[in-house]
Amino acid sequence: MNRTTLSLFAGTAALAAVTAFAAFDPPAASGADSSAKAAAELPVERTSLLCPAPSDSEIADTAYTSFTPVTQGTDGGGKAGLQAATEQSAGDTADPTGGAAKGKSGKKTADKPVLTPKEPGTPATGDTSGSEEPALIGTADGKFAPGWTVQETTEVAAGTGRGLLGVNCTPADTEFWFPGASTSADRTDYVHLTNPDDSAAVVDIGLYGKDGAIKSTVPDGFTIPPHASRPILLSTLTEQRQDDLTVRVSVRSGRVGAAVQALDDKAGGDWLAASADPSGSLVLPGIPKDATDVRLIAFTPGDADADLKVRLASSGGAITPAGHETLHVKAGMTIATDLGAVTRGEAGSLLLTPSDRSVPVVAALRVVRGKGSAQETAYIPATAPVGRRATAADNSGKGTTLSLTAPTATAQVKVTASAGSGGGSPVTKTYTVRQGTTQDITGLAGQGVQGTYALTVETVSGGPVYAARTLTATESGVQGFTVQTLPNDRGLVAVPEADEDLSVLQK
Repeated sequence: MNRTTLSLFAGTAALAAVTAFAAFDPPAASGADSSAKAAAELPVERTSLLCPAPSDSEIADTAYTSFTPVTQGTDGGGKAGLQAATEQSAGDTADPTGGAAKGKSGKKTADKPVLTPKEPGTPATGDTSGSEEPALIGTADGKFAPGWTVQETTEVAAGTGRGLLGVNCTPADTEFWFPGASTSADRTDYVHLTNPDDSAAVVDIGLYGKDGAIKSTVPDGFTIPPHASRPILLSTLTEQRQDDLTVRVSVRSGRVGAAVQALDDKAGGDWLAASADPSGSLVLPGIPKDATDVRLIAFTPGDADADLKVRLASSGGAITPAGHETLHVKAGMTIATDLGAVTRGEAGSLLLTPSDRSVPVVAALRVVRGKGSAQETAYIPATAPVGRRATAADNSGKGTTLSLTAPTATAQVKVTASAGSGGGSPVTKTYTVRQGTTQDITGLAGQGVQGTYALTVETVSGGPVYAARTLTATESGVQGFTVQTLPNDRGLVAVPEADEDLSVLQK
């Protein structure tokens, strides 16, 4: 995914322009003066997030949870909120000509906010139900902006995609990769596109299967009107039916938020979040220890093949799955391989590293729990490390598992469970994650916590840490689950110190 870089001018006055789209770790300057002062890390002042329309099921129940971790250096003002996308399409496909969207306008949601955050450090929650709830566009500023996180969690009791579906609302961007989508007969996959800006966005959707690029029935792309959201059914873009696809969303003009809703007729469904940027090495954390089937889908967008070593970071150390030591990914083609019950009852994360030369790859896991009619599905994309801090909202006392993995070096990690949305006290604990291992942590809630709570994960020392959070809930005898990765929350931005130099005015 592309990352917008931050332009810095003299002085710290430029901080007012900082948004959640600013990069957390800017590249080091080549040949920098050794006398230069270290950059200060200051909280961002504005964050924008986009939440897709939750479901087209009449029996869907959706919970939204907002949370901002307490961050030093913020002022006392600010607010956060979610507003309905004002032009919402309810049809199976979007009109590529950019005509008026059909369906619910979101007026009910706009008249009454879904949720109203009151203070950082305490979650705010809201509920909706039914099939016509719109996509949401969220903004937070001041003390609510640094690390602002919104989770959308939906329970569907029956029908295609039944189970627990969860997604982190994300910033707008200009490119997304989704390995793990499908146009097979038993799948109903939509890519949801949300435009937060005042001008239209023009978006191309590319599909890549086992034999390479697939010709689309909509070659001219899609126009997403301002402040609008559209679900696009992938099977309408091609006549080919393939079990495993990689979807590329690229924006010709403007920005969008993007997520794929992957719904199976028999095995439940979930949201498929975008993979981390193409890279030679990838980490896919938080495979549930009771997973009955794990399928790896990978794609390389360049013109060179990739050869990858496949390892599992288990609770006891890094191991090579028998029969799956390596993976060959042909250039421009999607490859899928079944790893089976690879975790064998232990916590696990998948590590992909180059066998020889490094070739950029994107990847995701399709994870199944249960058997027969009790199957449920979730997705784990490759993700970025926690870095300084990551945040996950909407956790419950018995239904949450936090997975931490340190692929290259032992690390210390501080985990804070916030106060609950209905009361209780926060609690902080520090964990040591050994090199090449994955550690599952449960029972994280503090004393007297009521309602839902948030988790804040901070790297204290050691190597990079990757994290994921699993939620579970039982509905109609089926144990639903959803997994969200925890990349850096981009709540802080590096701002170099600058001294006034009036000599530039004399030149």
